[in-house]
Amino acid sequence: MHDASRPRGKQHEGKPAQQQAAGIPAVLWEKCPKCRAMLYVKELERNFRVCHNCQYHFQLTSPERIALLADPGGFAELDVEFPAVNPLQFPEYEEKLAIDRKKTNLREAFMYGDATITGVPTVLGVADFAFRGGTMGTIVGEKVTRALERGAELRRPVVLAATSGGARLQEGILALMQMAKTSAASARLRAAGQLYIVIMTDPTYAGVLASFASLGDIIITEPGTRIGFASPRMIEQNLKVKMPAGTHSAEFQLSHGMVDMVVHRRELRSVVGRLLSYLAPAAIPADQPVLVGLSSEK
Repeated sequence: MHDASRPRGKQHEGKPAQQQAAGIPAVLWEKCPKCRAMLYVKELERNFRVCHNCQYHFQLTSPERIALLADPGGFAELDVEFPAVNPLQFPEYEEKLAIDRKKTNLREAFMYGDATITGVPTVLGVADFAFRGGTMGTIVGEKVTRALERGAELRRPVVLAATSGGARLQEGILALMQMAKTSAASARLRAAGQLYIVIMTDPTYAGVLASFASLGDIIITEPGTRIGFASPRMIEQNLKVKMPAGTHSAEFQLSHGMVDMVVHRRELRSVVGRLLSYLAPAAIPADQPVLVGLSSEK
């Protein structure tokens, strides 16, 4: 599961009715967890929720991430109404899902749909850590799979923004099976000759990292993102081994070849857009087969 050793910014919550009526935001200031500076919320949002003092990147909700990446009005969500499931009849699981749905106004920890990014038709999927720690259960795995398969079917590039504490505990082995399922879907996208970009956001751990999040053609992350199969705290608790500082940081992963780019949030959309325009193949009619590795020259 996720590492709680690093402080995180306070997530936005619903405004009290009296403040809403008066037009006053519920939160005017937020404290940066890294440098402890007090940040004016409106200024923080104008700065893409990045601390202007130390450049700490606050977590984004999935709607905020979509607004950051997609063209204005260029995202249409698909498969919105998935019913909640409790395949193992885990005690109180339905109640926890209901609480997260009310708190985040989301149906699940992952959403996807058709999008344009700098004018390029794309399948865009985004995870949200505020919903069950971004954990991957059967519905999240199904949505990720559908996003990848839609890219293969429509011959479009796929961009997925990942964040997760791992597989969802309450769904047991069925959650772990999503690792193989999403990995197979990414292989089908590659067989269709389509570009696959992964953006690892803070944090990206465990089964998500070990499946679709590490299989992109290009893997991008933001500064300071925590990345690893197991969190430092979990390693230290179970193996009694003290991890060197910084081994789970985006910068460490870049220096060791795990990711391809560390990109500041203000530049993320333009970088993704350039990659799509340079590397995404031209649209191919859906009824025309892709002949990988064969030349059309006589």
